[in-house]
Amino acid sequence: MRHIDDAVLVPIRRGTGVLKLLRSYADALFDDPAVMTSDAQQLLIAQLCELVAVTVGATRDAIAVAEGRGIRAARLRAIKSDIEANLAIGALSPAAIARRQNVSESYIRKLFKSDGTSFSEFLLTRRLLRAHRLLADPLRFNQTIASIAFEVGFGDLSYFNRTFKRFWRATPSEIRGH
Repeated sequence: MRHIDDAVLVPIRRGTGVLKLLRSYADALFDDPAVMTSDAQQLLIAQLCELVAVTVGATRDAIAVAEGRGIRAARLRAIKSDIEANLAIGALSPAAIARRQNVSESYIRKLFKSDGTSFSEFLLTRRLLRAHRLLADPLRFNQTIASIAFEVGFGDLSYFNRTFKRFWRATPSEIRGH
């Protein structure tokens, strides 16, 4: 297609990779409170427009621009959502995520690097944030610290305690006590 106008009312086939990516990105945006800032909204609108252009068959130049911004951001968000949904899996790895997301492990590493972090740093941080939330939840006070650690994907309790204390500057017991 030469112009986006040529794509108006042209059906998009179900199950295409870019359409799945577009949908997961749009769905994730509605759940993200950070989207409420004006700057974030402008960036996300541009990325969504680029993804739509790719989905409906834009020119090669438009696709190249979209892949540089919108598609990478959407892929990273989809990968992060996948990680969030599977935190409890102790052996969660870039290989497993790459298989589910239909990308390579090196692409995942590159996406996280461009985001200023790594897969393992993101995974550890998300596990520690979830553990903190569960430990502070009054409805979870009868649950042991060990069971919470295992629930968020830690396989070694002493490693959990060390990393938790380093990250939060408090022990899990101290968080539980507040």
